[in-house]
Amino acid sequence: MMERLRIGVDVGGTNTDAALLRGNEVLATIKTATTENVTDGVSRAIRSVLFAAGIPGDQVGAVMIGTTHFLNALVERRRLQRTGVLRLCGSATRALPPMIDWPEDLRLVVDGGAALVGGGVNYDGSAIASLDADSIRQACRDWRERGISAIAICSVFALVDSRMEVEAAAIVAAELPGASISLSHRIGRTGLLQRESATILNASLHHLGQETIAAFRQAFGDLGLSCPLYLTQNDGTLMSADYAERFPVFTIASGPTNSMRGAAFLTGLKDAVVIDIGGTTTDIGMLIGGFPRSRGEGASIAGVPTNFRVPDVFSFGLGGGSLVRDEDGLRIGPESVGFRLPEKALCFGGDALTATDIAVAAGLADLGDKTRLKHLDAAMVAAVLAKMKSDVEVVVDQMKPGPEPIPAILVGGGSVLIDGLLEGTNVSLRPDHFGSANAIGAAIAQVSGEVDNIVSLDGQSRQAALDGVIAEARRRAVEAGAAEHTVTLAEIDETPLSYLPGNAMRIAAKVVGDLNP
Repeated sequence: MMERLRIGVDVGGTNTDAALLRGNEVLATIKTATTENVTDGVSRAIRSVLFAAGIPGDQVGAVMIGTTHFLNALVERRRLQRTGVLRLCGSATRALPPMIDWPEDLRLVVDGGAALVGGGVNYDGSAIASLDADSIRQACRDWRERGISAIAICSVFALVDSRMEVEAAAIVAAELPGASISLSHRIGRTGLLQRESATILNASLHHLGQETIAAFRQAFGDLGLSCPLYLTQNDGTLMSADYAERFPVFTIASGPTNSMRGAAFLTGLKDAVVIDIGGTTTDIGMLIGGFPRSRGEGASIAGVPTNFRVPDVFSFGLGGGSLVRDEDGLRIGPESVGFRLPEKALCFGGDALTATDIAVAAGLADLGDKTRLKHLDAAMVAAVLAKMKSDVEVVVDQMKPGPEPIPAILVGGGSVLIDGLLEGTNVSLRPDHFGSANAIGAAIAQVSGEVDNIVSLDGQSRQAALDGVIAEARRRAVEAGAAEHTVTLAEIDETPLSYLPGNAMRIAAKVVGDLNP
């Protein structure tokens, strides 16, 4: 039977890319300008790539979308729900209230009031306090009067025993019918405040997630697509649309990850530095074993500390739309014309000198009308090219694991800005379809499940503890859309916690699997 087709879409600040694949064969790629209404841009990109390949929509088996939609909502402080926070804890855990370390402007938009009530468990699963159901009901009455319909529930050591969160959620659901409820044991890792903050962010995005997925599904119908929809996650794997509605915060860092996975696919390299230059930013990260290297510490999302594991990527303001200024010293970016490049750049008849104009003037790109750039000083053009290359080389040197030269993979439409071998590398590859590596990375992605837990080895063996955590990770992968028989263990990390009694251990497991057809 012929392999079903996949479409990968990646929505960036400047361009929306789409790629159509059959198995490992890239049939077509396209690049369109990102639209203010993200859904319109995605629809146009899918329609264009199908037209380019001459393929009807009913032959597509799945569509995978990577989007900055939810991150942009947090960064811009818009379209967010006010969220009530329910913390299940003892008296010792009430000194630091929820959102204490948030940016003030974001807290004012999201804060729907907090209730710190009895509950929570110790690291060994014993109760700190019994669940205070009456206080939860009172908090729900207050939220109902104020029109709060998004609730984040976080229990102390919920990763050890989640039953109190589940019980509290049942009470909230009964008191606030139709409320969107986010539970911390499904979202964050160890660390109460960071896990709580991640849960609040997710709850504040829940309504936007429902709206966005519904709009994507409507667009699918208009395009004649009847296939499943998936969104890419922070680690470069997929989750089903239903799962994404419940956990929109998992999409926050998907853009750079898609590009890195696409770079590995297009070159066959498993270990390399990936330089993704788009229209607004340059993202540089390391491939280790074909997957992006993760950051050791948690990610800060829109200024909020969380404990999400995200790719170790350095981003700075260099892209095809970056503004170039030569007054009082040469400056490139971070300001960018973004998706207005086709109307603002000099080579297209605009009035802004951009990095793309420099590339066209130097003969590195064939865009627009080169005659519009004949007034540019050749020495200035050479200086801009040298500075862009030097800026990239500095970051590559910071990201490398050692002093030895390593392969570099240049992807993204803006990668034409870099000419020649980069210092600190032994080869600079710009593969076929380099401009759409992000969309290709989305199209080839697998599905993952991840669990980070603290377990006590009193009363159970180490192997039993490992098996339990891995089994939960497998269950989450299947829930996210993986075919159960394809799920395999990708990462396992054990950390003995000598400062806790009872032979405690932190176990983090990640599994990956193929899409369930």
